[in-house]
Amino acid sequence: MLLAYVDESYDRQKYWIAALVVPDRVARQLTDDLDDVVRGAAKSYSGIPVDAELHGHALFHGQDDWTALAGMARARIGIYRQVFDAIAAYDVRIMIRGVHVPQLKQRYALPEHPHAVVLQHLLERIDEHAAGPEVDEFALVIADEVDDAAEYRRDLWDFQRRGTVGWRARQITRIVDTMHFVPSHASRLVQAADLVAYLHRRIASGVDRDERAKAANEAIWAKIQRSVCHNHCWHPLG
Repeated sequence: MLLAYVDESYDRQKYWIAALVVPDRVARQLTDDLDDVVRGAAKSYSGIPVDAELHGHALFHGQDDWTALAGMARARIGIYRQVFDAIAAYDVRIMIRGVHVPQLKQRYALPEHPHAVVLQHLLERIDEHAAGPEVDEFALVIADEVDDAAEYRRDLWDFQRRGTVGWRARQITRIVDTMHFVPSHASRLVQAADLVAYLHRRIASGVDRDERAKAANEAIWAKIQRSVCHNHCWHPLG
C-alpha cells in the first residue's frame, strides 16, 4: 500500500499541491525520523516545543512554534535541511502539480477553485503512478484539512466511478476508500508535504531575490530532487 500525503502552497500567480508518496512500510520510520529532528531542535534551542509542528511558512520565518529561532536563520535552514535529509533517505516519490491562477480565471467564466483543479490533476498522477508496472500498488490519500473537504471527497467518489475530465482523463482505480483530511499538527508526513510544497513555491516564484537565500533554497531542494517523479504547472491559456 502507498500512502500519499498531500498539502498545498500558493500565491496570487500559482497554486501548488505536493504529494509525498510513501510505501506503508516506510511511513512509521520516516515519522520517527521527523520526530527526532524536532526533538533535536527542542534540545538545542530553548523555547522550541518538543511537539513543534514542521510548517513551512512558520519555520522559514521563525513564527509560531519556531518563534524562538526568529533571529536565527542559519538554525532554521539547518532544521529544514534535516527534514529533507530524512525524506531523501527513503524510497519515497514526490509529485507536484500547479495551475496558473490568473489564466484559469481568464479562460473560464465560472472557474473551479484552483485547489479542485490541481487536486484532480494530482490524483490522476498518483493513480497513474500506483498502477505502473514497476509499482502495482493501491494508494490511500491523506491530506491537510481544508474548508471544502466534503466536496473533494465527492469528487474522488465520482473519479473512481465515472472518471476524471480533461486531456489526461482517467478512471481512478488505484486510489482506495476516500480522501482522509487530517489536522496537519497530527501528522508528521503531512507536515513534510507542506515543507516540500512551500519551498517549491518559493523557488518557482522567484520571491527570494537575495543570492544567498536563493542558493540556500536550491541546496536544500537538491537533497530531494531525485525523489521528484512529477512536477508540472498547467497554464490554461497555453
